[in-house]
Amino acid sequence: MLKGKVIVLGVCGGVAAYWSVEIVGQLKNMNADVHVIMTENATKFVTPLTFQTISQNTVTVNMFVKHNSQECIHISLAKRADFLLVAPATANIIGKVSNGIADDALSTTIMATAAPVIFCPAMNDKMWANKIVQENVNKLKEHGYHFVAPEYGKMACGDKGVGRLAKIESIVDKLIEIDKG
Repeated sequence: MLKGKVIVLGVCGGVAAYWSVEIVGQLKNMNADVHVIMTENATKFVTPLTFQTISQNTVTVNMFVKHNSQECIHISLAKRADFLLVAPATANIIGKVSNGIADDALSTTIMATAAPVIFCPAMNDKMWANKIVQENVNKLKEHGYHFVAPEYGKMACGDKGVGRLAKIESIVDKLIEIDKG
């Protein structure tokens, strides 16, 4: 289904980042070529080495570190991507992209790609319900960005509500759905 597809996975800083490791594993099991871009905050939850080991590709954290002397990594990955999946997507990255801010490796790659971008939000239920976050989500949807809605459940803070990262199966199903057109 996703065999041979180049999937760029953006991992943002939130406790749900640990699920992103499983997403990489699932995509690799489907023979996808997965490249991970982590925000600086994401590295506080999961190490780049973990993603590099599972994806078998170099992980990008800093866009100013060249992996190959001839390439700008954010442009290279943006061009190669069949999909750009952001999981977990924080309120921060959603706000940045909806307002045209490109100030790190992930946001610049999102801005530079012509591939479908799929956000998988994960945040506290109060943050998810915040009117500004919802305005940003709606703005991105109007511009053709895709979303896999967060689910109801227990949050890292102990609260219950809508904000948990969607199930991995739902995320993979969304990629397949978009791929089929």
